[in-house]
Amino acid sequence: MGRTAQPAALKLIKGRADGRDSGGRPVDKGPAFRRIAPSPPSWLSEEARAEWDRVVPGLQRLDILKEEDRAVLAAYCETWASFVTATRMVTSEGITTEVVTVGRSGAESTRTVAHPAVSIASRAGRELRGFAAQFGLSPSSEQALSKGADDGEDESNPF
Repeated sequence: MGRTAQPAALKLIKGRADGRDSGGRPVDKGPAFRRIAPSPPSWLSEEARAEWDRVVPGLQRLDILKEEDRAVLAAYCETWASFVTATRMVTSEGITTEVVTVGRSGAESTRTVAHPAVSIASRAGRELRGFAAQFGLSPSSEQALSKGADDGEDESNPF
């Protein structure tokens, strides 16, 4: 699977010259959306709203948010809330749990299995990485942004 296309603003931040990406290619600015942060949905959970309030100011400074990003941003924030809830549950209840089963003869047996919240946290973590990459919020995306125009190399050389 190929790389996900990045917004023009992220390409320009990483670029080596005005209007060019890190490879020296001209960047198409794309459609002229109004670049303002969307308002948070009223139905966000408390943890999701806290994440919204944490990430939106930084994304706004990068000038990559638009009102139409509301759904994806809300999904990112709610996925974060699910990750936090599942992680807290595993922390308080343990990584494993006991399951009691009753056989055909009526005899009970107990076995230890992974706590269900472990897989919820794992799945949410994978989803978070995908959402975070869309907005430049993952560590690798952040590193890519920091390699932009201030890398000290000759700006006329696209390589």
